Amino acid sequence: MALVLAAMAPQAARAEPDASQTATGVPTSPSAATTTSAKAPDAPPSTTVSEIVVTAERLREARASIQPQIGASVYSIGEQAIQAMPGGDNVQLNQVILQAPGVTEDSYGQVHVRGEHNGLQYRLDGVILPEGLSVFSQALDPHLIKRVDLITGALPAEYGLNTAGIVDITTKEGGSNGGSVSLYGGSQDEINPSAEIHGSAGNWTYFLSANYMRNNLGIESPDPSANPVHDNTRQLHVFGYAEDILSDHSRLSLIAGTSDESFQIPDLYGQQPSLGLSVGDPTGAPTPFPSQNLNEFQRENSQYEAISYLYTEGRFTGQVSLYGRYSTLTFQPDQLGDLLYNGISQYARKSDTAGGLQAEGSYKLNASHTLRAGLIVEIDRAVSDTVSQVLPVNALGQQTGGPPYSQETIVDDGGKTAQTYSVYLQDEWKILSNLTLNYGARFDQFDGYRDENQLSPRGNLVWKPLSGTTVHAGYSRYFSPPPFELVGQETVAKFAGTTAASAVTQDTTPYAERANYYDVGVSQAVGRHLTLEVDSYYKQDKNLLDEGQFGAPIILTPFNYARGYQEGVEFDGTYTNGAFSTYANFAVEKVVGTDIISSQFSFAPQDLAYISNHDIYLDHSALFTASAGASYIWRGTRLSADLLYGSGLRANLILPGGGDIPNGTTTPAYVQVNLGLSHRFENAPGGPITVRLDVINLANSVIELRSGQGVGVFAPQYGPRRQIFAGVTKEW
Repeated sequence: MALVLAAMAPQAARAEPDASQTATGVPTSPSAATTTSAKAPDAPPSTTVSEIVVTAERLREARASIQPQIGASVYSIGEQAIQAMPGGDNVQLNQVILQAPGVTEDSYGQVHVRGEHNGLQYRLDGVILPEGLSVFSQALDPHLIKRVDLITGALPAEYGLNTAGIVDITTKEGGSNGGSVSLYGGSQDEINPSAEIHGSAGNWTYFLSANYMRNNLGIESPDPSANPVHDNTRQLHVFGYAEDILSDHSRLSLIAGTSDESFQIPDLYGQQPSLGLSVGDPTGAPTPFPSQNLNEFQRENSQYEAISYLYTEGRFTGQVSLYGRYSTLTFQPDQLGDLLYNGISQYARKSDTAGGLQAEGSYKLNASHTLRAGLIVEIDRAVSDTVSQVLPVNALGQQTGGPPYSQETIVDDGGKTAQTYSVYLQDEWKILSNLTLNYGARFDQFDGYRDENQLSPRGNLVWKPLSGTTVHAGYSRYFSPPPFELVGQETVAKFAGTTAASAVTQDTTPYAERANYYDVGVSQAVGRHLTLEVDSYYKQDKNLLDEGQFGAPIILTPFNYARGYQEGVEFDGTYTNGAFSTYANFAVEKVVGTDIISSQFSFAPQDLAYISNHDIYLDHSALFTASAGASYIWRGTRLSADLLYGSGLRANLILPGGGDIPNGTTTPAYVQVNLGLSHRFENAPGGPITVRLDVINLANSVIELRSGQGVGVFAPQYGPRRQIFAGVTKEW
């Protein structure tokens, strides 16, 4: 895995790489290294503007010194690398992250890093973005990204709670006055207009972006067809960044954004309900309902903001941030159809309001020691309101009350507030000129559905024995509470004696996961153009967290395995030479859990019994994953390609004599190849114009992401068939 190891130069850990290095993730050419947000003005800038730009960059580097990723594994993808991808910044964020090694593709736009189901923490310019309510939606989109770092491995003490990986996005921040407008679209009736504007006024710089997208493939198709039934989506994203340089030593910055996304839930064609339920028929005969007539919707909305004050002088740098997020998720069922197919038609609305304080700083004690410390306090309020239509049944599961059978309504509302307190202290110790030890600890207290805490030691050693060679080894103790906003608030007993009753009534509240994490890796530069890297990890879990979808509302529910482990090896290579660059990643992983000990009512009794004394693979794991890409630029024309490979997620193994083994087999392996072609007319009147043509899934392969079977798996999903898109961007 690409390792950005800041042990020997923490001040530059987050500095933008030079043009020849922007291809760390998705390769691009040095000739394409001009960014929209830093486009040179037509006239030479004034001395005052130049001083502001220099001061702003120095303050950003000072901010980066607070959170160096010493000893962690960091894979960086820059703005121009994103533009080089087929689709460019018109793709969703998960498609960008999939270019990194050890990332597994899943349905609903989900990605899994190193075998974790969730556990990703998103940060904007180092500031924590609280978890929100989302399944299909992605509140952040690539239009706002200057660089994204995926940080994994044995994390330093500044990272906690969500430790599967840190997605740290360096946002576009402004610069010279200008902007761009784009229009992109094609297959599935997609249309995707977007606009950006950036500039400066006095000591202020700003960046604004907005994009709107609609198409007929909002969620993965439940069958191999290219045009699923009832699958429209509408998505709006708006983002803004503003920065005020208060002095040579301080700045004030503001981040704000919103996303509003709606989804039709796609339907399978030609099926009928299998439960034999009757609604409103005087004879009591089963009520028919063609599956293609189901009409379900889900809407996901999110707003986030953060305001930060940074001060740096001499040996000290510190930043204090206030951040917040409000998100809602609403599921609108098909009142009759859901009842007939699932035994319950449930309207569900969840909301989550989170806000916090993040105060961090670093102090260079002497030439050998740099101390870093931080305090994070967050308050989270989750509210769940549901209205369910069910049918009464007897102990044998037969409808009662006589025909015509009537529905019953169950209202189940609830709310809960959680508090999280975290503090950490660590020391970057330069033992020798080529040997650095970063050691420390953090303490986390989480008071939610359970009150739990842990003191977590951390340590990373970075050694550079030869020029071009970097070796790192680390250990981290992790404490990861379940996602508070997803913990179920429904009362299981209310559904007794109905078609929504569970065969298992036990409902233990999920526990925080506790783990020991070990990571060892080496990076080797071969000549001027080639870098080869390998990274290995092992994680030993207690109360291993996982999530599953149980029932028609597309809302995930967390649960625990009593114990488990995750292990893997990742390989990465990058080559850049002039206008040509390429990369390739390959990863092997194994993720195992035993004995489900929470949210038991969501599972069938036979699955609970089997898993109680058998190791099983987790449903979201894939034994092998790979990604690769290449880019070449000639006279303003860029040709690029990328590839994704997965050996298949888990599915139940059906036994010849009946029964099955949970997650005992896999879906078929797949390869997806995408192509991109673009040309930039640099001297177009009024500013450059870029046109592009992209082909997704060139071979029109059938990609079965989910079979509809497995622990916590509700329905089948297939990746996109061949799609063709075109776009034009005008800059000024």
